Amino acid sequence: MADNRAVVYKGPGKVAVEDIRYPELILRDGPGVNPLNVGRKCDHGVILKVVTTNICGSDQHMVRGRTTAPSGLVLGHEITGEVIEVGRDVEFIKKGDLVSVPFNIACGRCRSCKEQNTHVCENVNPDRPGSAYGYVDMGGWVGGQSEYVMVPYADFQLLKFPDKEQAMEKILDLTMLSDIFPTGYHGAVSAGVKPGSTVYVAGAGPVGLAAAHSAQLLGAAVVIVGDLNTARLAQAKSFGCETVNLREYPNLGEQIEQILGVPEVDCAIDCVGFEAHGHGALAGEAPATVLNTIMEVTRAGGKLGIPGLYVTGDPGALDEDAKVGTLKVRLGLGWAKAHTFVTGQTPVMRYHRDLMMAILNGKAQIAKAVNATVISLDQAPSAYAEFDGGASKKFVIDPHHSVKC
Repeated sequence: MADNRAVVYKGPGKVAVEDIRYPELILRDGPGVNPLNVGRKCDHGVILKVVTTNICGSDQHMVRGRTTAPSGLVLGHEITGEVIEVGRDVEFIKKGDLVSVPFNIACGRCRSCKEQNTHVCENVNPDRPGSAYGYVDMGGWVGGQSEYVMVPYADFQLLKFPDKEQAMEKILDLTMLSDIFPTGYHGAVSAGVKPGSTVYVAGAGPVGLAAAHSAQLLGAAVVIVGDLNTARLAQAKSFGCETVNLREYPNLGEQIEQILGVPEVDCAIDCVGFEAHGHGALAGEAPATVLNTIMEVTRAGGKLGIPGLYVTGDPGALDEDAKVGTLKVRLGLGWAKAHTFVTGQTPVMRYHRDLMMAILNGKAQIAKAVNATVISLDQAPSAYAEFDGGASKKFVIDPHHSVKC
């Protein structure tokens, strides 16, 4: 049974919108599905009619061919939808509920989940702890850049919006709760941002913009955003951030000193990850650049939040070490400065309810901060290309034309 359309990875640089199987409350075999997950029954799950689903920078890493993702993988882990079918074992989620789906797939039963570490659930991915929809090496759960999607462990995972009509009025903000807003917020919390902090955010893509907005929500005195892209820096400046163009001004410490009077910040957030480029007009890819730079500019005893993605398999890397995630990181510098490093996926459920309340009560304007831009499902391939070209937009796919702009 088809009756479902989705964005599918077709190989490096290529995505397409194709007919796929309508979801069931069972995980069928398909591209990227771990053999040990094939046939897994999900009576604890629901089927969603997707209301919004976003294109993420993490998706872009796969589409560029920088992971081992197989052709045919259905993309998408940022999902908001309406419940249209409920599994036998679901008790509290009902048909018609409008819900946000954490991108981490988590059982709610294992030790990690009980400790709120839902980003490293031990029961959903046979390869290693942690899972996500539509992502390489994450167990093979089908992605949500589609018209319909299955979500397991519904009672535990799903965040129900209290008022459906109110939620639809703020849907461009609420769609960010599945990943980008909690991820930016986690980066800021992990970096120890508090009232009065000076903060450096590496990267002005959507996650960097979300981290900057989150730092402001947490009371930061000054938020400085660095990037090589002038349009993205202009977006950061539009909501009150200081900015540094690292293509024109490669010495970050000097630029921070011009802003703060000292060449260091209290804390820093890496929102770039393993495809980082060096600073300066002629610099090429240098995957450890951001990690080394934020150690240089963060004060002794400071914290580094690292939500930027680093992988264990990168076939497009520049050298053999980087292909397996071994980077030339100056750990000695971080050790000497007594830095705290926090890495890994974001435990979305730790934050999403609080951030929902901030949105619903007008305290957070995340859609404005990241320049949310609504597109149809058929426009997704061109949006991937535009995003890859550096567009300062967060593309929100509206499969059923539900969003009133």
